[in-house]
Amino acid sequence: MAEFPAYKTIKTADLIPYARNSRTHSDAQVAKLAASIKEFGFLNPVIVDGDNGIIAGHGRILAAQKLGLEAVPTIEADHLSEAQRRAYVIADNRLALDAGWDDELLRIELSDLDADNFDLSLTGFDLDELSNIFLDENLPTDKEILSENYSRKIESPIYEITGDKPEISQMIDRQKTERLKSKILQSDLPDDIRDFLNFAAERHTVFNFKNIAEYYAHSDQTVQELMEESAMIIIDFDRAIEDGYVKLASGMMDQVREIKEND
Repeated sequence: MAEFPAYKTIKTADLIPYARNSRTHSDAQVAKLAASIKEFGFLNPVIVDGDNGIIAGHGRILAAQKLGLEAVPTIEADHLSEAQRRAYVIADNRLALDAGWDDELLRIELSDLDADNFDLSLTGFDLDELSNIFLDENLPTDKEILSENYSRKIESPIYEITGDKPEISQMIDRQKTERLKSKILQSDLPDDIRDFLNFAAERHTVFNFKNIAEYYAHSDQTVQELMEESAMIIIDFDRAIEDGYVKLASGMMDQVREIKEND
């Protein structure tokens, strides 16, 4: 007989991840989940074991933490045995992978949403996936044209002065780099290996992109152009997805129409 567990709101900080959870969640996926929660609300409760242990919903909890949510809706599945709980941690993720798509209906639905000016990135599909849905897979040049044209049309964020101009030292942290270089200098190594390790040590320089963006906003055109060429000004795609700064899908759809019209 099917069980209908009770719903309960629990503080996010009180929830305990399952230590042996084999499902991974990238920063990009968590950003997508956060964007979905922000747009639609927390519609998919977290499943817990009765002692605040997470059975299903680890990614949603990471997204909730990213959004600063103090509490989330949960379902208590305390009727499950220990073996059932451990199995469901796997089953909840694996069973969803067996579902498929009706490509034509999906294309129609996404087209209608785009016609309503809805941000298609909130559906969870990225640019490559959307291009595969809307473009003819037998015409690989379509996707190449799309990516090239769309890349040129992405608008970088406008950096505005929000505070004082940071000091150079506030934009980078070279402590680990300098410690490594000191060790390399003291080592008895051939010059070519020492040079190689010194180059590698530079990878441990930590950049504070918030302060870099502030410094960029305060700088003249010459410095700004050099910072751009040095890739010191970037788009934070996690925030872009989460806050809707970059309408990936809308720009992609514009390019799809241009390609189709020129066929």
